[in-house]
Amino acid sequence: MSEIMNIGVDLGGTTIKMALIDDSGKMVDKWAIATNTIDNGSHIADDISASVVKKLQQFNLDRSEVRGIGMGAPGFIDMETGFVYKAVNIGWENYPLKDELEKSTGLPVIIENDANMAALGEMWQGAGQGAENLICVTLGTGVGGGIICDGDILHGVSGMAGEIGHMTVIPKDGSPCNCGKTGCLETVSSATGIRRLALEALDYNDSDSILRDIFEQKGDITAEDVFNCTAKGDPLSSAVAEKAAYYLGYALGAISIVINPEKIVIGGGVSHAGATLLEPLTKYFKKYSLPRVFDACTIDIAQLGNDAGVIGGAWLSKTKIKQVHTA
Repeated sequence: MSEIMNIGVDLGGTTIKMALIDDSGKMVDKWAIATNTIDNGSHIADDISASVVKKLQQFNLDRSEVRGIGMGAPGFIDMETGFVYKAVNIGWENYPLKDELEKSTGLPVIIENDANMAALGEMWQGAGQGAENLICVTLGTGVGGGIICDGDILHGVSGMAGEIGHMTVIPKDGSPCNCGKTGCLETVSSATGIRRLALEALDYNDSDSILRDIFEQKGDITAEDVFNCTAKGDPLSSAVAEKAAYYLGYALGAISIVINPEKIVIGGGVSHAGATLLEPLTKYFKKYSLPRVFDACTIDIAQLGNDAGVIGGAWLSKTKIKQVHTA
């Protein structure tokens, strides 16, 4: 195999996704292993190394044919040193991830926040392809974000740039957020937040609703239920979806006035709602941005799904690791 390869790694709380990707963005192979959080995640670097070595042997690749590893990890990370200050779900605290992974794999490594990695993946090969000024938002259990300006991720002085989910959108009497604040975007536009809004709506509104029927059958509801019922014209669900889109549009409008992006990419489980989410979101984004900002920007659903992180990792390897490693 003559092409130089890049390895993308996306570390999750239960699964570590990996991929071999060439410089054109072609995915040669992808695979996954379980995340071993025993002993505060101290075995993860060795697990990744063993899996990478096995894969290189499978493809008859020498380490000299691999430029390096781009890895996305959760938690608070020093992007220069690859040092993880804290990653609660993994068990790391003051953990030298880059150093440990380089030592175990024998390859150059670059570490990035996992949400930023997904943004880079969508910029390179996904819905944001070709856009060097981009906002990527992932709507899942929480709200993640990555902001790309002139082709590079914004980190800020302490690596906290792009924490879109913790923008305050309800300054007074907002719900508590896991970050310790109240009224964050995450409390109203994440899958968890939408579910909470829907349960509250069912509690204070006794009108007939398809959503209420689902709740009575299952004993619970999800954000997916809310958007499915909205698509069927259910008024109660529509009001909840509208509220979630309102706050997201408000936040993105505010950010876009500062960043002036070409693309906004919406990913995560909630993005599967498609047009049912995009239509009200676009309406409120237009209301809270400026005409020239709105006219220059398109909002699209993410295309790469669970592959976004590993593709972003390969892009980082390709662009940020300058020297090809030699054994």
